[in-house]
Amino acid sequence: MNKRKLPTLEFETSPIALGCMSLKGSLKEDKKVIDAAISGGIDFLDTADLYQKGLNEEIVGSAIRDRRKDITLATKVGNQLRADGNGWDWNPRKAYILEAVEESLKRLKTDYIDLYQLHGGTLEDPWEETLEAFELLKSQGKIRAFGISSIRPNVIRKVLKMSSPATIMMQYSPLDRRPDETAFPMIAASDTRVLVRGAFAKGLLINKSEEAFLEYTASEVKEIRELIADSGLLPEAFLIRFGLLQPAVGSLVIGASSVEQVEKLIFAYQQQEMISDELIREISAKIPLNRYTQHR
Repeated sequence: MNKRKLPTLEFETSPIALGCMSLKGSLKEDKKVIDAAISGGIDFLDTADLYQKGLNEEIVGSAIRDRRKDITLATKVGNQLRADGNGWDWNPRKAYILEAVEESLKRLKTDYIDLYQLHGGTLEDPWEETLEAFELLKSQGKIRAFGISSIRPNVIRKVLKMSSPATIMMQYSPLDRRPDETAFPMIAASDTRVLVRGAFAKGLLINKSEEAFLEYTASEVKEIRELIADSGLLPEAFLIRFGLLQPAVGSLVIGASSVEQVEKLIFAYQQQEMISDELIREISAKIPLNRYTQHR
């Protein structure tokens, strides 16, 4: 895969990141998935301290331990597990971030994280101390860059005025084009880039039985899926090209839970390189836009 250089990063990333949330929780089996991804050029792994209550980070750390310097490793913070293990609470405070990063480093078996992301965010969060925590960790060499995860234009607008996060993770697909209205133009004009999640829309545009999604009815979802299929393009290839075509987008974070899924993902990436931008725009123009109704 051709690497991408994001404006604020000192390192390049692959255009596809493996979303490790989809891993099954078995080191033996999950390592096969990670190995297949890396062999195919996907050397960008995205996990979080919340996934499987930390087990996900442990598995990722063990799987890449002998090749850490060859991997772009991203994880997330902000969801604090309760002492009794019964759920979690949102905590973007500086003190908690500085404490949580140490635990993530231990589980990941590394002394630095390439991209440390706030796993959410609201307008009411204490952004000054949150961003201060990330800057402190950068100065200490414990993280190389930081990002946030938010679909809220008002939050994104506020954070971009205060800082220059390397990335903002948000949902985007033909069934969720809300970022097109405000978020993407705002981010494209900055040095921040988007990590797209949900690029396959839960499989609804590939092979999953149709169901309602956001403002779209199940029948509308089916119509959009058929529109893509009628183009003759592999649906996964279309969806990858659709996401990577956007100027604000840096990489797509796509989950896989088996070697077969990884292999199909890599094949789809290779296929998308042969799809013209004009064809993607032509098909996209036939899909009704949806817009944010809150957090504007």
